[in-house]
Amino acid sequence: MKIIAIDSSGLVASVAVVEDDILTGEYNVQYKKNHSQTLLPMLHELTKMVELDLKSVDAIALAKGPGSFTGLRIGSATAKGLGLAMQVPLVEIPTLDGMACNLYGTDKLVCPIMDARRNQVYTGIYQFVKQGDSPVSYKLNSLAAQCAVSIDDVAGKCNEFGKEVIFLGDGVPVYAKRLSEVLQVPYSFAPAHMNRQRAASFAMLAFDYLKNGRFVTARDHAPEYLRLSQAEREKAEKISTEIHTEILST
Repeated sequence: MKIIAIDSSGLVASVAVVEDDILTGEYNVQYKKNHSQTLLPMLHELTKMVELDLKSVDAIALAKGPGSFTGLRIGSATAKGLGLAMQVPLVEIPTLDGMACNLYGTDKLVCPIMDARRNQVYTGIYQFVKQGDSPVSYKLNSLAAQCAVSIDDVAGKCNEFGKEVIFLGDGVPVYAKRLSEVLQVPYSFAPAHMNRQRAASFAMLAFDYLKNGRFVTARDHAPEYLRLSQAEREKAEKISTEIHTEILST
């Protein structure tokens, strides 16, 4: 089974081609250009390099969200276009789940944190649970579902679990100092090759999703934002202010 995976939910643009248990190719870029300028050229270059016949692809995996509103829209549009053109299903992977898989098999808690602005992070808390005797038999278990919360709330939840935790994501450099002040459990930060989104990690989760019938048609796919966009928040705040003013004036 062959899967193309794409991710543009954060600072990194990432594409990968995985066939069964072989990572055929992966292309990751985190440098200046907007994902709308990089994602499709990266995918084109990668498929050309590995001589991929697009007719042999079984599914498109992508980061469903949360993440950057613009990035998610770009990834969503790209995946929908590919899915429609190739007539293959889309496998929607929660962004934090995919990030957690970078640290497959660790006995520590895994806590991805993405900077969501407005003093919040997108996060979740995970652990890997051994299942069976096969060489690749760890299952990702969610202890705290994806959410948008303050870094203090994240630290508080980690303290409740009372277990060593590894943090990763673009929220680490933003909140590393605050974490050092409020965490009461041992912790560490993932190294550079593990600390950002990687399309290959999303692809590996997608194989399990496909086996369990968890996929959608390209037409039915929609990203998951968790929060309103800035424009939507500003509109809601404006309406709230207008209603408040009208009530006070009556």
